[in-house]
Amino acid sequence: MLTYAIIAVTVLVSWRAFNDQRLLGRLILWPPAVQRNRQYDRLLTYGFVHADWTHLLFNMITLWSFGSVVERVFSQWITPLGFVLFYLSAIVVSILPTWIKHQRDPNYRSLGASGGVSAVLFAAILFDPWTKLIIFPIPLPIPAFLFAILYVGYSIWMDRRGGGNVNHSAHLWGAAYGVLFTVLLEPGVAGHFTRSLLG
Repeated sequence: MLTYAIIAVTVLVSWRAFNDQRLLGRLILWPPAVQRNRQYDRLLTYGFVHADWTHLLFNMITLWSFGSVVERVFSQWITPLGFVLFYLSAIVVSILPTWIKHQRDPNYRSLGASGGVSAVLFAAILFDPWTKLIIFPIPLPIPAFLFAILYVGYSIWMDRRGGGNVNHSAHLWGAAYGVLFTVLLEPGVAGHFTRSLLG
């Protein structure tokens, strides 16, 4: 399945970049390079490199857990290639606000698949809001819709607070893109989500 192919490529590229600072420096989102050198590919390639193994594994476990479900549904609607394009476009769209904000900041860098993964996760939540998620380090499963509320609230709070090394803006825009893309693709999903939530 293509979800596994995405995971394999991401793990391979991230692993190579862990040991090759030159490769990492070329793939990471460094806004001035996009602006000055027209390296627009960085708006996508940053999603295939990660800060460390923990960062990589958290994203890939989440993608592995929910990507197959979304891939199966999207493949029926827009073909398997459409699912891959959805994921790749989510990586790009989720970083655009960050790039615009920091395009002249030589000290800013961003990396990781979180924007694309958030899009996949929130699309999956639309399909089944009551599915249970286990969020480390909390050992108790919680309903997906409750996680979505907490996730969005926390991300907004942290994004406004600023600081730290996590790009919460990309998480938010990725989640929003996943919901909007899915509902525009199949408007009936919104009604299904509401009925599932209330039923």
